[in-house]
Amino acid sequence: MEQFEQEADKAVLQEEENPKSNDERREIRKKKRKKQQLLEETAKADKRGVCYLSRIPPHMDPLKLRQILSHYGEILRIYLTPEDPAAQVHRKRAGGFRGKEFSEGWVEFSRKSVAKRVAKMLNGEQIGGKKRSTFFYDLWNIKYLSKFKWEDLTGEIAYKNASREQKLALEISAAKKERDFYLSKVEKSRALTAIEERMKKKQKVQQESGATAEPSQDKQVAKVIRQFPQTRPVDTVVQNKPRLSQHILAGVFGSGS
Repeated sequence: MEQFEQEADKAVLQEEENPKSNDERREIRKKKRKKQQLLEETAKADKRGVCYLSRIPPHMDPLKLRQILSHYGEILRIYLTPEDPAAQVHRKRAGGFRGKEFSEGWVEFSRKSVAKRVAKMLNGEQIGGKKRSTFFYDLWNIKYLSKFKWEDLTGEIAYKNASREQKLALEISAAKKERDFYLSKVEKSRALTAIEERMKKKQKVQQESGATAEPSQDKQVAKVIRQFPQTRPVDTVVQNKPRLSQHILAGVFGSGS
């Protein structure tokens, strides 16, 4: 019995380790390939080196920069930061170069040793090349970035883009609030002006009706008020008051002889 149970457990483990379905085998192979590719990419990324250019000469673009620096070693990726749009508009209005210019840039070499050598050799040196080029007399401002990966740059760019979009969204919302406030004030002012116009029209109509009514009243005949003479009311209280007889008064005061 124990041998039978051990053999059954071994069979289950083999089925779990070696799935029977082809789909499961394909999925496992894909995962292994992806893992191997990631390991290879990380190994290659550790060998790469990045140089930073603090200034990009006028009229220089990524294509021209690659043509110049590719003579010193293999270049994988280049990123140049576009200049401020406000500065570009100001330059165009002043009659300057109407093309696109860049403020700073990053260059990724296939090997760190090449990036270090290029930065050490070219920093502060004249760009040179063809004399008819506009940046022939410009100087290189290049530096090797130790322990810097291209992923760090992409993360920083993504962060800057997100912050710029957030700032733009805040500015748009503030502008919408100001617009709504202005429109509400405009509507209130329109309502007040409409009320004032109605009041003025009403006062004008009342004044006109009053002016037309006055001459008609003058033309009317004055009403005759009749007055009827009335008798004075009798003082009933005085009449009902008891009076002393003349005989009694004569006995008290004596007759006036």
